[in-house]
Order: sequence, then C-alpha cells, then structure tokens
Amino acid sequence: MEKEKRIVVETINLTKIYGDGVGVRALDGVSLTLYAGEFVAVMGPSGSGKSTLLNILGALDLPTSGVCKVNGQDLAKVKDLDRFRSKTVGFVFQLHNLIPTLTSIENVEVPLQEESMSNRARRERAEQLLGLVGLSPRVHFLPGQLSGGERQRVAIARALANHPAIILADEPTGNLDSKSTAEIMDLLRQLNREQGTTFIVVTHNLAVARAANRIVTLRDGRVLRDERVDNAYLVDLKEFKESTLGHAILDGNVPPELHAIGLDKVAEQVKAVLEKV
Repeated sequence: MEKEKRIVVETINLTKIYGDGVGVRALDGVSLTLYAGEFVAVMGPSGSGKSTLLNILGALDLPTSGVCKVNGQDLAKVKDLDRFRSKTVGFVFQLHNLIPTLTSIENVEVPLQEESMSNRARRERAEQLLGLVGLSPRVHFLPGQLSGGERQRVAIARALANHPAIILADEPTGNLDSKSTAEIMDLLRQLNREQGTTFIVVTHNLAVARAANRIVTLRDGRVLRDERVDNAYLVDLKEFKESTLGHAILDGNVPPELHAIGLDKVAEQVKAVLEKV
C-alpha cells in the first residue's frame, strides 16, 4: 500500500562533510524514502545529523555528495532555491521566528506576499489558517501578547500558508512547557490526520516522537533505525536498549551501585526482553 503513495522526499547516500582535511562527517550515506501524508520524527543525540538532514531537505544547505529529491525535484538541479523553498517547504523552528512588530494575521500573511492574490484573498487565507490552529480570537495580537504555545501556533499557521508539500519542524516544542508541548503535538497530529499535511519533526524528546507514525533514529550521521510506531512502549524499550544501562545489562555488567536496589536479581529477565526488541 505504501508504494501507491506519492513520494515527497527521497535521499540516496546523502553525505555532508563540514570543514577541510579530515572534516566532520555530519551525514554519512543516509538513504530515506518518505511519503505524502506521513508524520515522521527524526531522533538522535546531539551531533547525530538531525538538523543537518533537515537543513538539506529544506534547501537551506547542500550535501557534499548523494542525491536529495523533494516533491520530485532534485535539489542539485533547482536553479532558484529561494523560490523552491517558498513554494514547497514550510518551516517551524524551536524559536518561532515571528516578526515582533506584526500581528498574528500579518505574520501569517508574510509568505503570501509573493503570491498573485488580492489583499482580501490573502487576509482570508491567513484568517482561515489561524482559525485552523485555534487562534481566531488572537488574530490582531502581537507576538509579545501571546503565550509560547500561541506563538508556535502562529508559526504553524504561517508554515501552512502556501500549501507546502512538506513541513519541517526543528524542535518545535523545545521552549515549551509540558502542557503546551502536548497541545502543539496534538495540533500537529490533527493537521496530519485531517489535512493530510506531511510533517518531518526533529526532536530529542521521545514523548514528542511518539506523536509520529514513523521514527527515524540517527547516530553518527547514519540511520540507526527506521520504524513504524505501532506500540509506544516498544519504542521506549528500544531506546532503553540503546542506553548505557541497556548495554550494560545486555553485556552482563550491571553496575555495582545498582545491586542495592536489586537490579542484579532481575537483570537476566530484563536482558531476555531487550534481546527480543
């Protein structure tokens, strides 16, 4: 069934090296195929290549080698990357990047300025999007008059303005409290489900990643895992398996300081579970 869906992102042996000489290999042969309507979380520790991958997908950076196609276009062959971004990609950042002197509706209208549409049509589109994200009562508020979660909702509405093929979100809840984080992720899930919007979300937060229906885990610039999210508890177990303690249990080396709480007594049972995931 997945093969019948439209491919919106395809990378083949994507590599990015920063610096001369030895350099830093931020991405090392990443090959991915993402489909329209998917909600994909990209996870990994700091330095794993998450943000580099997002920057390349958003045409903010170019790979050292390999192929990156977004919405059917090979980015290496796109002549006007600025226009490509404005037409194809929506961005949501950890820092919402709203213009502080513009109201909510004016911020959402910004990416529509280059469109051949009337002022009225532009205003109606922005109002519709702010209603979609639950901010109709705040359309004339400045960013400084909004909560962190509300500002991020404006940023999401702005990202949707030009009907992008994909929305790239880089730690979209990184500056929010747990309640606002849950609300924003519920909103993204709703937009994905009801509007069919394709989301690629970079996060280090497993709770945020579980909102996705697919998790790609990077480590040292490579794809460590790429899996469907059918069971949130199974995702937790796989993350634990990759942790320092998980590796210790699998190697039969339970730290002595944990003997006092009896972990050594159940280590074999835990090991048996981890070996199955």
